[in-house]
Amino acid sequence: MRNAKLFFCFLLFFFFCLEISRGQNNGKTQVNVGVVTDVGTSHSEIAMRCINMSLADFYSSHPQFQTRLVVNVGDSKNDVVGAATAAIELIKNKQVKAILGPWTSMQTHFLIEIGQKSRVPVVSYSATSPFLTSLRSPYFFRATYEDSSQVLAIKAIIKLFGWREVVPVYIDNTFGEGIMPRLTDALQDINVRIPYRSVIALNATDQEISVELLKMMTMPTRVFIVHMSSSLASRVFIKAKEIGLMKPGYVWILTNGVIDGLRSINETSIEAMEGVLGIKTYIQKSKDLDKFRSRWKRRFPRIKLNVYGLWAYDATTALAMAIEEAGINNMTFSNVDTGRNVSELDALGLSQFGPKLLQTLSTVQFRGLVGDFRFVSGQLQPSVFEIVNLIGTGERSIGFWTEGNGLVKQLDQHPSSMSTLSTWQDHLKQIMWPGEADSVPKGWEIPTNGRKLRVGVPKTIGFTDLVKVTRDPITNSTVVTGFCIDYFEAVIQEMPYDVSYEFIPFEKPDGNYNDLVQQVYLGVYDAVVGDTTILKNRSSYVDFTLPFIKSGVGLIVPLKDQVKRDKFIFLKPLTMELWLTTLVFFFLVGITVWTLEHRVNPDFRGPANYQASTIFWFAFSTMVFAPKERVLSFGARSLVVTWYFIVLVLTQSYTASLASLLTSQQLNPTITSMSSLLHKGETVGYHRTSFILGKLNESGFAQSSLVPFDTAEECDELLNKGPKTGGISAAFLETPYLRLFLGQYCNTYKMVEEPFNVDGFGFVFPIGSPLVADVSRAI
Repeated sequence: MRNAKLFFCFLLFFFFCLEISRGQNNGKTQVNVGVVTDVGTSHSEIAMRCINMSLADFYSSHPQFQTRLVVNVGDSKNDVVGAATAAIELIKNKQVKAILGPWTSMQTHFLIEIGQKSRVPVVSYSATSPFLTSLRSPYFFRATYEDSSQVLAIKAIIKLFGWREVVPVYIDNTFGEGIMPRLTDALQDINVRIPYRSVIALNATDQEISVELLKMMTMPTRVFIVHMSSSLASRVFIKAKEIGLMKPGYVWILTNGVIDGLRSINETSIEAMEGVLGIKTYIQKSKDLDKFRSRWKRRFPRIKLNVYGLWAYDATTALAMAIEEAGINNMTFSNVDTGRNVSELDALGLSQFGPKLLQTLSTVQFRGLVGDFRFVSGQLQPSVFEIVNLIGTGERSIGFWTEGNGLVKQLDQHPSSMSTLSTWQDHLKQIMWPGEADSVPKGWEIPTNGRKLRVGVPKTIGFTDLVKVTRDPITNSTVVTGFCIDYFEAVIQEMPYDVSYEFIPFEKPDGNYNDLVQQVYLGVYDAVVGDTTILKNRSSYVDFTLPFIKSGVGLIVPLKDQVKRDKFIFLKPLTMELWLTTLVFFFLVGITVWTLEHRVNPDFRGPANYQASTIFWFAFSTMVFAPKERVLSFGARSLVVTWYFIVLVLTQSYTASLASLLTSQQLNPTITSMSSLLHKGETVGYHRTSFILGKLNESGFAQSSLVPFDTAEECDELLNKGPKTGGISAAFLETPYLRLFLGQYCNTYKMVEEPFNVDGFGFVFPIGSPLVADVSRAI
């Protein structure tokens, strides 16, 4: 096997020499460069062919250049230590001025340290882990895109479809873990939770992969972001399809680490990925790229070219340009001490050419096969990614992500053409989802083979019309009823998917609703259903749905009858002033009529005592409109008619007022506002398990003046007693409870004020739960 690899290296080197011999002239300076690669692998074969073609093309188009790169291959043997050993041998034995490769980020990590120590630039065309950037070595150049550069594209896709939870699925090494910090931060920016991370080892068995996928299947999250090598991804998706994770309702998003390597996996594996979305490295079309691909197909018809081969081609061109610009001075290594017992690493010495090459590499700029090639802080900066949808054994472009415009169908699409109320179809082309579904998956659902939702309900003593918890004496099972429970069950029926749940009573004796809500935050319950008020302080650690009952805090006070019923009640319809005025006018009218009539009317003549009695008799007989004396004069008749009208109005008003006093109560509240309670220092009551106690303390009520109660009957008893006999002057209740209370005692109490406003009753879920949005829509 070893001899075969050496023979392969020899053939590659011979091919390289044959390619560049056409463009070489006598007197050109040969510059040794190293290539650390996994000899014998498909990706190594593609990369080496692209490197050789790059040098041949470059020097044939630039015959006047004074330098010629000589490629020296070091076999990394698919191993981290092997890569480091190959690099040390190349620097020590060949004194290479730069190193291309290696293939993996783990191998590159070691080479960066070696390059830093020996001042030999390392140019990688395939190491994409963001962890390599943290080494901050000026001698490392990344001629590819860092994995974290695609995070914003993934974020845009998740935000576009409104998914609230995702599960990253990545390989357990530096390459897989490198993307996670940036991905986590990006998802947090749009309030997307990561409830679980699925980590799969490179050498995981099919059984281990199946166990991990089954674990993911029992979770409610249905959106997965896959970041691993294409070879491992092919095994994962074959198992995912067997288990049932590629059915309608699931979402898979692949990073470019998988998509860019699809050409290296078989069609069966690609078919298993049908319906997934992928982030693909965007390669701008050009004539040079088309010509290169045509040449590749003619010369290597059985080898599929990938983007890493194109990166290797451009990286080689950049290195050749940089070395030519750096010149041919100081190409030696200094401080090489071989006379004493030193380690291989210490014996490398320092490249005198390295600092100059570092400067020229940093400024090199040209139009490559992949696009504009220019290092910024030692790496390429992408501005566009292509979004693809895998269908059958191929991929279909459905849009692009650009740094300036986000997700667009076409690169020339202007963002102003899309309104703020645009749908996902305005940003991406039609998508076929897993299971050949054409509707957008919700991204979250209760698994049918998973556990039920644990729904906490308050077990209270009073106001059981809202929530009532009892125990069936026959089955000994818990029975939960009430308006809030009925409403929740109706909401679940409106949900677009099935939700299995079980009610669990919260039976802490001294616990209030804050304690109940906190159980969701602690993970004891998955939700809380009941008469739970939406409050600001509670919303800091749980999420509420939209309110299903409007609420507030009302002040109820006793009603007092303002009329004192006794033997003199018949005098109460008229005031004392009106009684006296009426009596005076009766006499005045009688005297006036007598004055006008006694000279002409014999009925008003006679002895003095008779005439006096006639005056009194006539005056009072007008009250019932029945005087026996005739009135003859015009003036007297006018006066009597006017007085009759006044008496009619007066008697009718009196009759109505007296009837009202005798048949109905004049009920008025004893207190009209909370401020009067505070001013008088009255004792008030509040519902024991409610948040009202805190509101009253904030308003200035002393703790000694606050009396708790649990039931409507207890509240009624306290109000009847009054503050002088150990009771209360008024009570504070939330509006739903207050309505129930007044329905039971409608003629005794009245709500006079609503001093506190709250948002109402809502169902409680953990922060970030996708159920919140769906339940709110159902409400």
